[in-house]
Amino acid sequence: MVNKIMLADGFVFDFATMFGENRIQQADLQQIEDKIIAAAQAVDVLRNTGMSKNHLSKVGRPEMVLFTKLPYVADGNPNTPQSIAKLKDFADYLRNHVDAVLFLGVGGSYLGNKVLYDLFCGDGWNILGPAQRGYRPAIIFGGNNLDPLQSHQIVDQVWSLARYTLPKKNRFRLMLVPISKSGTTLETLTAFSYFYEEFSKESYLDLDVAVVTDLNPDAKSPLLTLAQENNWQCFDVKNGVGGRFSVLNDVGLVMAAAIGLDIDKFLAGARAMDEVCQNNDWQKNPALANAVLKYVAAEKYGCDLEVFMGYGICFKSLAEWYVQLLAESLGKRLDRDGKTVFYGRTPVAAVGTTDMHAQTQQHQDGRRNKVIQFLQVDDLHGDVVLGNPFSKVEQIAKYEGLSLNKALQVALLANREALESDSRFTALYHLPHLNEYYVGEMFYFLMLSIAYEGELANVDAFDQPGVEAYKKIIRRELGR
Repeated sequence: MVNKIMLADGFVFDFATMFGENRIQQADLQQIEDKIIAAAQAVDVLRNTGMSKNHLSKVGRPEMVLFTKLPYVADGNPNTPQSIAKLKDFADYLRNHVDAVLFLGVGGSYLGNKVLYDLFCGDGWNILGPAQRGYRPAIIFGGNNLDPLQSHQIVDQVWSLARYTLPKKNRFRLMLVPISKSGTTLETLTAFSYFYEEFSKESYLDLDVAVVTDLNPDAKSPLLTLAQENNWQCFDVKNGVGGRFSVLNDVGLVMAAAIGLDIDKFLAGARAMDEVCQNNDWQKNPALANAVLKYVAAEKYGCDLEVFMGYGICFKSLAEWYVQLLAESLGKRLDRDGKTVFYGRTPVAAVGTTDMHAQTQQHQDGRRNKVIQFLQVDDLHGDVVLGNPFSKVEQIAKYEGLSLNKALQVALLANREALESDSRFTALYHLPHLNEYYVGEMFYFLMLSIAYEGELANVDAFDQPGVEAYKKIIRRELGR
């Protein structure tokens, strides 16, 4: 039995530490062989037909599930040659005409975009001059919380960006990008309304808008109606692609376009993962292996918590994106047959090395109810090698010549080894580089893992009925 899957492109899923004393045994896997085969076959059906057993939309109608089509650019798929060409034209438009873009979205309309921004831009992006950014616009996020303080701060941030730009040109051009499939999402619509009104008053500013919404007129998205009335650019939120899977569609690709990512390379990474995962042997299919091991750890060994811990501060938002993916997809009261099961794990976002000083005490000595999964990337866009500014201070001088990248990798391995010494459940995802290809591959690996586990647990991984309860109460209390 294997304990590691290595792909030809360098992606590695190392799950050796999921096995051992007080952990998964080979007999555990043998007991669910039929269930594993059935799960693999069900995802094959999903790939081929877009149909998932008993899946219904939030209004109770049969609905296709099309995220497995996202890596493949073809007519009839969510990503078409025309939609990708439109995104590339949008990238050129932003580079030539727009100084800043304010993205307005919540949930899947925000989290995936924030991952792309954090991995490829980072906190210093807006501080750079236009030439240093490759004449890409500054990026601002809003509409992800009903927070008046954040709204005021965003107005100040736009003004701060503008006042450094205006001496070099006569006008500052801001684009608002509201993202909502229905066009009625509370956080998105209220933020868009506020910022559109606020910035329309500013004499120094030219306001532009591009909407990302359901472009089917029958859906009656108010964002689409406004776009048609005002001749704004539009991008599509396709039916069959839920928000937590949409980073590989227009919802996330508008961000990729804005910051100048190679969209083709991004989708190629996802496609490479899907092609490998069409093997129904779990020992050769990394996403199926991931699902099987998490399922067994949860069902037999009581692992009802799952920690996603990327090593590097830029991976914090990836962990937060994964929190939504896991929580909404697998946190289900009922299985597909209507039986009450209360399935799912509580996901926890963590960052190495930061949370080694915060959470690792619980991971190492707390209840044995967690799977800790580490993400390691060899090339984090450069390194820092320490000098020796305080040669008389022994505690500092001893670090002369130390590579921080090496120290980061050592910290990860030390954390994993310490947990392994106490028979804790851990797994390691390893990428050789931080680029569009491997990020696309990682996104899709995690999405597909969730799809497989939904089949193993017999829950619908593509709906989220639990969120409707609080939405009804909000509508009632706001009288809207």
